This record gives sequence, structure tokens and C-alpha cells, in this order.
Amino acid sequence: MQRQAGVLYVVATPIGNLGDLSERARRVLAEVDAIAAEDTRETRRLLAHCGISSELIAYHDHNESELTPRLLEALESGQRLALVSDAGTPLISDPGYILVAAARERGLDVVPIPGASAAICALSASGLPSDRFLFLGFPPRTQSRRRARIESVAREPGTLIFYESAKRALETLRDLQAVLGDGRRLVIARELTKRFETFLLGPASVLIARLESDEEQRLGEMVILVEGCPASEADETREDAVRVLRILGESMPLSQAAALAARLTGAKKNALYRLGLELGLGAESD
Repeated sequence: MQRQAGVLYVVATPIGNLGDLSERARRVLAEVDAIAAEDTRETRRLLAHCGISSELIAYHDHNESELTPRLLEALESGQRLALVSDAGTPLISDPGYILVAAARERGLDVVPIPGASAAICALSASGLPSDRFLFLGFPPRTQSRRRARIESVAREPGTLIFYESAKRALETLRDLQAVLGDGRRLVIARELTKRFETFLLGPASVLIARLESDEEQRLGEMVILVEGCPASEADETREDAVRVLRILGESMPLSQAAALAARLTGAKKNALYRLGLELGLGAESD
């Protein structure tokens, strides 16, 4: 008789205070055959706090492609595995996507065990709008790529959420100021749920000055939240984009006109192309 396939539990763990681990997560971690952990040292500390002795398997960015087939075999043989990240919810800027996607493709059961997420935790207490938001993970490390990433979401109306290490926070804040100006509200959420949890609010210039003058604010990891693009600014940008698209559409194919207008105005190329079709611009040349 064929053995029933196992289950992959995607378990959220505390982002700071170990007491935040849910009872359900505690029970699952104690009962599974093994735990695939991003950082076995951090997870071992959590398990010791809870009196759990489940087997740990190191599963991180550098070995997930190599290790995933082995974990899939274990699941198909009937084992129950838990996937945890260093802290928070797995896959949210942490390893695990390859394993979860492969398990789904094979028809294996994947069960989420909800809990902490630094992005949602920060948003909930930031005072910035939470009805629409865009999570962007860690910004690129080089200034040119980081500024390009910020420029690509400059017209997003929802709150922007970045993760950042404290040692690169000043660079990112300066790039946010350079690209977006100093008129938006920003929030830095640092050391969430820990003893020295801190929320700093203000425009980029104020937060830059605070971090420059206070070394303690440059420790740990942060969530940086940025107020979305004001509606008036977005409307003005759209008007400029339409004007540029009309001019370009008179002398070149629509696909080229939309691509160039997007580069000039920061609007989305696909949206401009669809708009050009509606306006009858360059359609015969494409």
C-alpha cells in the first residue's frame, strides 16, 4: 500500500520577541519530522525557548536549489516538514519560494501557519495609509540600481515598504530624497517587537539628520515606509505622459512612442501603449 504524502508547513516565527510564537506554530514545530531553517542558530534558540528538539536542516539562499529535491522526496515519502525563516513569514524576502512552488506543482499539501511579518507589523503601526501598499523587499545595493528601483515606483499611490539593514539605511534615505523629493512622509520602524523598538516619522531630510546624529538608530534591521504618490502629482504626471505620447505618436510607431514616453515621464509603457490604441495613435505603423 502506497504511503500517503506528507505535508509542508510554512511557519511564521517571531521577528523579535520569542513570546509572539503562536500555540499552533509551537505545536507544529514540535510534531514535524524535520524543520528546514534559514538560520539554524536562530531557530535552535527559538526551539530551546519552547523546549522543542525537532531535527533542523539548514535551508538558505545558497543551498535551496540543491536541497529542494531532497526535501520533496521526504514529503512524497510521507514526512511532515516545517519551513521557517530567520524571523517572520518565510518567502517574504526570505528563502522558500523554490520549495513551495515545486511542492504545489507536485500536488503536495502546503499549509500556512500564520504569524509575524515585519512589513505588516510596521505598516499597522506606522500611521501611513494601509488600504493599498507595495512591498519591495530589500533595495539593490548599488546607488544606480537603487535609484532606478525607486524611480520605477515613484508614481505608485500606495504606501511603499522596503526592508533595509541599518548600515545601508542612510544611503537608501538619501536616494529616496533625491528621487522623490522631501515632500512625502516616511517612517522607519527599527528593532520591531524587541526591547529597543523605535518608530521615526518625518520627511527624508529629518530622518537622515536623525540617523546621522544618533548612532543607535543605525543598528539592527529596519522597515522603511514611504507615503505613496499624491493624487495631484499622479494626475499631473498622467497629463504630461499623454501630451508626450501624442507628440511622439505622430512621427513613430506606437510601440516606440510608448516606450520613449515612459522613459521621459516615468509612466508605465504598457499603460501608455493601451492609451495610444484608444487614441488611435500610431496604430497603422505598429
